[in-house]
Amino acid sequence: MKSKFILLISGAVVSLLLLIFSAQVFELLYYEREFSNEMFNQGLYTIVALLIVATAWVMGGIYYYVVNSVSFSRWYHWLVVLGICAVLVPVVTYVWLDGQFATDGLDFASQQLTFALYAMLVEVVMFIIASFSMRWWSSNCRHTPIPE
Repeated sequence: MKSKFILLISGAVVSLLLLIFSAQVFELLYYEREFSNEMFNQGLYTIVALLIVATAWVMGGIYYYVVNSVSFSRWYHWLVVLGICAVLVPVVTYVWLDGQFATDGLDFASQQLTFALYAMLVEVVMFIIASFSMRWWSSNCRHTPIPE
């Protein structure tokens, strides 16, 4: 039981670290001078990180505690939820950034696409972390994606 709480706390700490160090993480993955300067100056890295963390934890919570059915407790059902997250985050990121930059008269279409793909990668990692942090208290899906 103690290890389950350690995993939950570890997942929360990793999520908090992503929120705190979002600019550093995203600039480590993708740096293009003008685009990155605009992202940093407008505080957009933090908002994208918040979207990623919220999506991972909410979708994980929905899978493990709302759906929570024996009929949907296979690894490929979990993979479908991961796929939804992996599609949702880059699309929302791209559309939202496009709107933000359009209001400033900036055109970073190719940079936004590349950044959205890196946001997808971060989302996949964050969903896996959130899943392993919260799955232990699910009554039917706690063995998904990998049995204990």
